[in-house]
Order: sequence, then structure tokens, then C-alpha cells
Amino acid sequence: MAELELHLSTTTNRKGRPYQRRTINAYKFAAVQLHHWMTASSIEGDFTACDVSTLNRYFRWYYEKHDVPKSQDGKGGYTGGTNTAQRNLRALFLYLAEEYDHPDPYLSPKLQKYATPPVGKPKTLSSEFIGDVLRATGNGSPKVKDFQSVRDHAIIRVLTEGLRSDELLNLRVQDLDLSNGTLVVIPLKMDRNSLDGRVIPLQPKTVKALSRYLRLRALHRRANRDEWLWLGTRNRSRLQYGGLYEMVKKRAEEAGYDPAVVSPHSFCHTWCDDLKAEGVSGEHIMAIRGWKSPAMLRRYGADMATTRAVNAVKVLGDRY
Repeated sequence: MAELELHLSTTTNRKGRPYQRRTINAYKFAAVQLHHWMTASSIEGDFTACDVSTLNRYFRWYYEKHDVPKSQDGKGGYTGGTNTAQRNLRALFLYLAEEYDHPDPYLSPKLQKYATPPVGKPKTLSSEFIGDVLRATGNGSPKVKDFQSVRDHAIIRVLTEGLRSDELLNLRVQDLDLSNGTLVVIPLKMDRNSLDGRVIPLQPKTVKALSRYLRLRALHRRANRDEWLWLGTRNRSRLQYGGLYEMVKKRAEEAGYDPAVVSPHSFCHTWCDDLKAEGVSGEHIMAIRGWKSPAMLRRYGADMATTRAVNAVKVLGDRY
């Protein structure tokens, strides 16, 4: 597993980009899970002891252990976790094939593949939901002075601008241009000189929320040591994904909603639906979002496509 981590940390993915830390951790975690199963199953040897039949046994165990309990009926409804485990383990066996000449079991037609899960519940959030969550963080009131509320309010505001979680967490203070109402998203992690930076237009209330947060951030113990925009509570360093995920869940629950209905990525779908509903062209949405394929434009906010179409036709009124 240490070799795998070193390999991933010094190579690039199929798009020629460095593996991000979250991706490396996911691939490592998949190897750790397989290791624990091999130990519990008394399988001797290292990972090269895994052939096709061994992996088929492991993935069936994984399905019964992880997918079945999470299904709605508890009797085997598929959640897609096994598919994720299969995809994340692929990196390990590609490495073993390259470095140890271990036959890649993923190339065998006998390996049982687990499909991606079916399309789940709608991911677009209602305007009422977002309004209630913003109110749970103080609604941008100047009377709210505590660091966590002001920070969380600014984060949720920035999420409504369509940023993915990794884009938001990788923001630095110098990426903000509040005088022009914009910020810049750098696609490649740590590449601050990239020419591919996307300019994100901000709503006026987002600009105001960021301004208030920056005033409080200046009082943070690590304000002059960390260039990351989002700092942790109790004078801790930068906010990580786990903290962002838990914050969004917590604020949704405080607003009176089931936290299971929201994740940081839900705001991306909502942003896309908002712009489509307001008549912003697909070309402009793709440019802001950095999408190269129209398939992404169709995917985001897809659960609201019928609603948008009905509302657009209703606006026409009597046509004859």
C-alpha cells in the first residue's frame, strides 16, 4: 500500500494530471479494505495472491456487507458501493501488473462486474431549502459576529455559484476579486500560474458575505500563515472536505431538513438549474463551469428539465 501511494503521488492520470490527495486516499482505502478481508478470510500472501476467483468472492462479500444494508428495503436493493470499490481497486492491480507482472484480473471476462447505480433521487435543491439554510447561518446579518456562522454563510453562498467542493476548498485569498464581483477557479491543484483559470461571476450577496468573512478571517491566528481562503474553527488551519461535508449536513438539519437530502455537490445541480430556468444560454453555462462536453450540460439539473420546459411554455400564454 505504501508503494501504491508513492506510485500515485509521482505519476499522472490518463488525462496527464497529477492525482489529487482525495483520489489517492480513496485508492489506498480500497486496498486497506481488501487487505482486512484477506486477513479475516485467512488468505495467505500479499495482494498478488488475488486472482479472479478471489476478487469475485471479495466483491460478493462487499455487496452483501455494504450494499444490502444500505438499500431501502434492506433486502438487496443496489446502492452502487460495490461498483465504487471495483473502480478504486483498479489502480492497485494496474500497479501490480506493471511492477510485479501479476496477471491483471480486471482483464479477465470471468471477473464479475457490478454496474453503476441507477439514477437516484432528484439532486436539485429548492429555493426554500437554500433560503432556510442561509438563515440558519445568520442570513448575512451584520449583527452576527461569530467566526463559524459568518464563514459557513459565505461558504454556502459560494456553493450557490456552482463550485465543486474541491474547487471551493482550494480557493486562496488572492483568487478573490470582490471589487469586480468575481473569483478565479484554478483547475489544476497547486498550479497558480495556470492559464486555464475560470472566472466565476458572483451574486452581490455573495460578495458581501465574502467581505464580512474576510474581516473576521483577518483576526484568525493563522490568517497570515495560511493563504487558503477557508480556515478552521478554534484557530485551526484550512478547512478539509470532511469539515465541509459535515457543515452542510449540520446546517440543513438546523434548518429543519433531513441532512440525507443534501451534499456539497447538490448546489452544483441547483446552480445549473437556476441559470437554465433564467434563460442563460448553454454556451455561457459551459464556459463558466469549464465543461467541454454538452453531455455535462444535460446531466446537471436534469431532474428539473420537465419543470423548466413547462414553465417556459406557460410564459408564452395564448398562442392563438
